Amino acid sequence: MARWDPGTQERLIKAALELYAEHGYDNVTVTQIAERAGITRRSYFRYFPDKREVLFAGSERLPPAVNEAVLAAAEAASPLSTTLDALAGVGARLVEQVRHAAERRSVIDASAELQERERTKTAAVTAAIREALKQRGVEHSRAKLVAQIATMVLQDAFDRWIDANERTDFASCLRTAAASLRETVAADIETGHPV
Repeated sequence: MARWDPGTQERLIKAALELYAEHGYDNVTVTQIAERAGITRRSYFRYFPDKREVLFAGSERLPPAVNEAVLAAAEAASPLSTTLDALAGVGARLVEQVRHAAERRSVIDASAELQERERTKTAAVTAAIREALKQRGVEHSRAKLVAQIATMVLQDAFDRWIDANERTDFASCLRTAAASLRETVAADIETGHPV
């Protein structure tokens, strides 16, 4: 086998997901993942620093991509609309690269350690949106709130995309998630409940 086989990373991800589903995340070792993927334990570390990061491959590219998209977005009716328009494009590119999304989500949902890692990733995306909005001239507290809301909508859209078995385009899922947010807020306003 070639030292840097281009299919190795995908095999490692697939092997890890299979083993995590069979035995649970906590009961799987790096050695087991490497063996199932057909490489040595030592070679595993050329691709991932630990068994957790096999599930988060490439996630470090998301915050800069989000920041760049928000900065480049055409001005819309509001900072939130501008941000959601930008996220539609980023999300569409993201889902083209995502493999095994439902399996990955199941493994993360079953592990407190992985949920914490997912929250860290989400916080980085929120910070990237907030900083881009501030660079666009949005006041700090409003940029922070918009970034938090936009991140929640992005997460909900991604879950909807997974739940649709990846048969619905991401932009539609994002529009549905945003509409659900608007309906929820409007219903609270109409009933006199504080938002």
